[in-house]
Amino acid sequence: MGSETVDSTIANKILNLAGKLRALQYGEFILSSGAKSNYYFDGRLISLHSEGSYLLGKTFLNAIRGTNISAIGGPAVAAIPIVSAVTLTSHIEENPVEAFFVRPMAKDHGTERQIEGNLRPGSHVMIVDDVCTSGGSLFIAIDAVESIGCKIEKVMVVLDRKQGGREKIEARGYSFVCVLEPDETGVIRVSCDITG
Repeated sequence: MGSETVDSTIANKILNLAGKLRALQYGEFILSSGAKSNYYFDGRLISLHSEGSYLLGKTFLNAIRGTNISAIGGPAVAAIPIVSAVTLTSHIEENPVEAFFVRPMAKDHGTERQIEGNLRPGSHVMIVDDVCTSGGSLFIAIDAVESIGCKIEKVMVVLDRKQGGREKIEARGYSFVCVLEPDETGVIRVSCDITG
């Protein structure tokens, strides 16, 4: 899956920063889906933090090194700071990757686009998001990108909640990688996808 290129040292820094920023909290929470959870994760507190942005940029860029992926994007709003971090990092490291984001639906004015940014038909793409639960928002992005003739090479998220989304994504033939995941007791750890 290419997960061997994701640095476990950086993944542990992301996990530690999540606790420090209170992006990861334990307790009793009701999610937007109505489901109960013993933890709450707000990925934007990481992706919109200076160090967090840098760590995510490095992590997601490392996950596509040595591949033919030329563009990275995902659903608005959560993917936007992640793809911005990756694109900036790719420029600094002279390994440019284009960025885009996908609206829930096409605009009803102007260019009436659903996909914003520098995505060209035929590109090889990684779809990203901060969290995967059922996979719904990821599939909106996947379907929009495939509709213009792009090939999805990988799907990657910061946290997989292990609530069925990964299985649906992999059932459609996509490679899936996450940085963090809950263990069997609901404690968040660095994902088994991460090695090294």
